[in-house]
Amino acid sequence: MPQLSDRTATFTDSVIRRMTRVSNKYGAINLSQGFPDFEPPKPILDRLAEVTKENFHQYATTWGAQNFREALAKKHEHFSGQKVNPDTQIVVTCGSTEAMMAAMMSVTNPGDKVIVFSPFYENYGADTILSGATPIYVPLDPVNFNFDSNVLEDAFRQKPKAIIVCNPSNPCGKVFTYDELKIIADLAVKYDTFVITDEVYEHILYAPHKHVYMSTLPGMEDRTIICNSLSKTYSITGWRLGYTIANPQITERIKKVHDFLTVGAAAPLQEAAVTGLNFKDEYYAELQNHYTHMKNLFCGGLKNLGLKFNEPQGAYYVLLDISEYGWKSDLEFCDALAQKVGVGAVPGSSFFKEDVNNLIRFHFAKKDETLTEALNRLEKINVLKR
Repeated sequence: MPQLSDRTATFTDSVIRRMTRVSNKYGAINLSQGFPDFEPPKPILDRLAEVTKENFHQYATTWGAQNFREALAKKHEHFSGQKVNPDTQIVVTCGSTEAMMAAMMSVTNPGDKVIVFSPFYENYGADTILSGATPIYVPLDPVNFNFDSNVLEDAFRQKPKAIIVCNPSNPCGKVFTYDELKIIADLAVKYDTFVITDEVYEHILYAPHKHVYMSTLPGMEDRTIICNSLSKTYSITGWRLGYTIANPQITERIKKVHDFLTVGAAAPLQEAAVTGLNFKDEYYAELQNHYTHMKNLFCGGLKNLGLKFNEPQGAYYVLLDISEYGWKSDLEFCDALAQKVGVGAVPGSSFFKEDVNNLIRFHFAKKDETLTEALNRLEKINVLKR
């Protein structure tokens, strides 16, 4: 048999998705893969039921149905203050995963470099390699997840083509401040670098933290590529509806890449999701209240158990410190946690370039009863001490 691709030879399967399978194997409560166990908003589901009886069963426009792109543009302008053209600046993709891949392939050449903050969502490194580029990892402080601006500029001095900024951040829940984004933006302008943002958690924030859109900073509108999705905001992770927002020149290239990657996102789901994009501000306020409640319930429970963890500023993840349990492998710890305690988690090492084996990631996008049961099971976590 001919030799397989060198580019993908070092790939493993997704550790996040693997831990879902481990959770299922042991009947553990799955706090690993970040999807909710509660229903999407009823108006979206009601519209989906109607759509099944209407004429939306064939291809939509390759880069997204017209009304869907118009609704996206309207929503983005409402929250960011930035007007975008739905015809020349938006591409609808099969989830933000494809949005990131299409963005990377549109702006990088083989041999280019891309800055990635560590910890990072596991796809970023793979996307960089699949694009033929080389990642430059810049560490975030493991306590407060801030970055050293001097270390960051050292990375920019290597003349990267792009930097990826996940805000709010998966897995650490960091929300980048305006001042932090301004440092990144100034360096991007100085070194003529694209900024690719992952903003899927833009509406999941905890007071007093606010989401700042990188594209609104001085000099950034034309060099920022926004990658986003409806998955987290409307609890429809399985619908795989994502999108990019960028200037027309970049968008025209992304359209072509997207066309050959997936042709287009599901037409009936786009039609149904327009309902969500037209929700009023009250929906997003309630969403924030809902997630704040879940964070307080879960983090409060972890505190009562005497466990060490970081309190997220946004998104819905917690990194738990397992140093005291004496395991050399966080992956083995997570397997034992699912088998003996009945709770699924993701080993933190899958998110760090550095040698980090003392953190695991939980997510708390779950019903109250699910989180309460998970906390009850975690009461016996000390059985894992060595």
